[in-house]
Formats: sequence, C-alpha cells, structure tokens
Amino acid sequence: MQLGVVGLGRMGGNIARRLHRFGHHAVAYDTNPKTVAELGAEGIAGASSLADLVAKLEAPRAIWLMLPAGQVTETAVTEFAGLLKSGDILIDGGNTFYKDDMRRAAALTQHGITYVDVGTSGGIWGLERGYCMMIGGAATAVNHLDPIFRALAPGPGNIERTPARNGHDPRAEQGYIHAGPAGAGHFVKMVHNGIEYGLMQAYAEGFDILKSKASEHLPEAERFTFDLTDIAEVWRRGSVVSSWLLDLTAIALAENATLSNFSGTVDDSGEGRWTIEAAIEEAVPANVLAASLFARFRSREEHTFGDKLLSAMRHKFGGHVEPHTDAEPRGKESK
Repeated sequence: MQLGVVGLGRMGGNIARRLHRFGHHAVAYDTNPKTVAELGAEGIAGASSLADLVAKLEAPRAIWLMLPAGQVTETAVTEFAGLLKSGDILIDGGNTFYKDDMRRAAALTQHGITYVDVGTSGGIWGLERGYCMMIGGAATAVNHLDPIFRALAPGPGNIERTPARNGHDPRAEQGYIHAGPAGAGHFVKMVHNGIEYGLMQAYAEGFDILKSKASEHLPEAERFTFDLTDIAEVWRRGSVVSSWLLDLTAIALAENATLSNFSGTVDDSGEGRWTIEAAIEEAVPANVLAASLFARFRSREEHTFGDKLLSAMRHKFGGHVEPHTDAEPRGKESK
C-alpha cells in the first residue's frame, strides 16, 4: 500500500522505514533535503515538495503528517486541503490537541477529504518495537488504512492474552485501536501521556528518596547508601512496579549512576497540560497527574536527582534533549 510521510524527525523517518520493511511503498518528504536523501539511499522514494509528494501517489491518496503540534501542522493541513482530491485521506500522527482535530476534520470534509488522527506511542524505539496507535476518524477510512496500521503496530509479541476479552476488538491485541470519530484518537493519546507524566514522576521521586537516604542531614546510624543501578535492575524482574519506563531507567543508571549527563530541566510537550484541562472540564480529580505536571514546571528553577531521572527517561524513550538553558522563564513553555 502507498503512503506519503511528511516530517522525517525522530519518529517520521522510522515510520517510513518500518513500512518499507513490511513491503509498503512510502514516499517521504521533509523540509531538510538531506534527510530525504538518507531515506532515498535506503530505497525509500523521496519528494521535493508537498505538491511533488501528492503527484507521486496514486488516488485515493493517503498522507501521514508527523510534525510538531501547532502552527507547523496547521499550515501543512491547510496546504494539503488545496492539493488533495475528494476521496483522499490526511492522517495526523503527531501530538495534536483533539479539538483541533475535530475542527480540521469538519473543514476537510467540505473538500471530500477524510481526516484521521493517530495518537502514536513508541518514540525512537518504534522502528524495531512497533508503534502503539490510538486512531480517530471515520470507520471506512480507518479500515482502508488497516494494512498500514497493522505493519506499524508491534503485534501481540510475547505478551499473554488478557482473560475474558471475547467480543472485544482484536486489533487492540495487535497494538492499535479505532477509538472513535475524529479527535478520539488524540484524546486517548493525550490521557496516555498524562498518565505517563504521573508514572515517570513516581519513579523519579522514589529513586530520589532512595538516593537521599545517604544524606548527611540524617543521623549517621540511619543512613543507607544504595546502589540505584541494582535496585532498578532487581525491580525489573518480578516486581509489581516493573515496566518499560523502569527498563529505560535501568539503562540510564547503568550508563551513568549519578546521571551527571543530565541537568534535570524537564520540558512538557503539551499533552500533560491538555489532560489536566480535560479533567477540569469533566470535573474529574486528577491529583497525581496535576502534581506531576507542576513538578516539571518547578524543575526549570531547581533540579533534583529525580528531575535528572525524568530527563533520562524522556531521552531514552523519545530522544528528547534538554533545553540549552538551565531554566525557562515561566509562561514560555509551548504546547
């Protein structure tokens, strides 16, 4: 199946690569010609512009945007509205705010273009592990794209089946679901990322408590000096708190037990804020998720070992790089 891929950054390029591996025909475009050329050397067709990308795809076309949320994606959607034809599909796989999806879907429908939003989790590991996807949009378009989603998804792997799942969508066991109409996919991914904030904060605080047990401010007889690398490793094996985030924590600590390669300045990319906004709209208490978001704000003013662990986890799963400055002024963080 053909798919145009726009935006070849940390995830977009690997999406094109994974599709190529599974026998699909990807056509890739990025504003950086060097990135397009690198994929071309791997046998993946490239395009020199959005118009060229459209011209190289057969109708009905499907194009996947993997761009930063906000104006960059908005501009691309507007341009494609004038390039695509009735029956074509435009997919947004980035971390877009779900209400923007709903607005864009309604606008594109007037041109006969179907908009599909795909909340995509997998980070820089997706090429090998596959991508967990939460999809919103019309069922006809989602079903048409199923070969693409099936190739990108991780598949069942060695995870045991959940008992009593009879009658539920079997695609969930493959690592992707059709969550509902336009906006539903990104809403589920938004909450997923809000939960991610809370999980990461819990690990960060726990390891900070372990590290601080050796503090000179405690009575000497009550001090313990723990090997955090070993604790992370043993918790990976049979513990109720084991997870992929803990796996990545163990890797980061094994590479540098003091995490001195991280400052502890922790950014937030928007989804945590949107999750809290949704909780407020729905009058749902979200104590842990809200606190984890505020902890990231605080990390830009003072840094703890826990903040460094948060930075390490973000780098390991998503390739996120800390800001160059030690602290960002309040109010300047972008979605």
